[in-house]
Amino acid sequence: MPTEVISSSLVGKAEYQVQLADVQFNMEPKAYSSGYNKVPFQFTHNLHQLDMFQFDAICRLAKRYATASENDFFVAGSSIAADSSFFAAEHIRLRPSEAIEHLDDKPTRILLKRPENHDPDFRLLLETIVKQLRNFPGGLGGQRIRRVQSSLFITSAAATTALHFDPEVAFFTQIAGDKEYHVYPPTQVPEPELEDFYSRGRVSIGQVSMAALNPAAEQVYKLRAGDGFHQPQNSPHWVQTQATRSISYSLVFETTADKALGLTRAFNHFERKMGMSPAQPGMKPNLDSLKSEVIVPVRFARKVVSKLRNG
Repeated sequence: MPTEVISSSLVGKAEYQVQLADVQFNMEPKAYSSGYNKVPFQFTHNLHQLDMFQFDAICRLAKRYATASENDFFVAGSSIAADSSFFAAEHIRLRPSEAIEHLDDKPTRILLKRPENHDPDFRLLLETIVKQLRNFPGGLGGQRIRRVQSSLFITSAAATTALHFDPEVAFFTQIAGDKEYHVYPPTQVPEPELEDFYSRGRVSIGQVSMAALNPAAEQVYKLRAGDGFHQPQNSPHWVQTQATRSISYSLVFETTADKALGLTRAFNHFERKMGMSPAQPGMKPNLDSLKSEVIVPVRFARKVVSKLRNG
């Protein structure tokens, strides 16, 4: 059992210290087995009680990004509105450790990508969570994960992240501060839009129009430290921090089945461009499998032709 301590970073706050081996996601079994990668659902956790998530430890982690590639972090201002273009927000040309010092000066969003590559404790945390998810009945189970990473979000008060969707399955946890998270099920994104997105073959965020979403399908999570929720692949969402600075941690991954579905959609995109009406993924599993295999060499051939044409 965890023991009560007062660490140097928590003076004046009675907290229970948690070791990495004691990290726990508390999920309702039925919600996990039936809702995994289909609909968002909430759970609780104890990650916020880890020493590695105290603010002084996060500041030390940010310093490790001083010489990191710019692909390993993202620093931006607040989006103008929830329905504005995701990349329209001001790009702030500061390193994470510099940006942290200005969190109270103006709305700032800091994303530390793949902290597991910069700190062994974050690597162990990622592995611990994946193992726990596999042990829950249903859901991820023994599916092969082809790509997995985590992210740490450090955000000023009253900052907005515009509407978008991600091509990964996510388990999102709130560590400090309050955050209002608006999310829709992935079925809100029309198939032609998903097909167009996956036809590009790049790992990026997807844009979606707020006007195209059904307001009745929106779920709003008012997250505090210890709260978390599951976000299926391709779920549109937008986020707003509240009156204080926010810290969040997210684990995302793509399984081989998720990748195959994306390849099937890429094939369907080209079918639709030729005036055909492709079957909805899942309706014809054998055909889906064939499409996902065929599209790979087709993509490769297109790249070769493009390079030959462009010298």
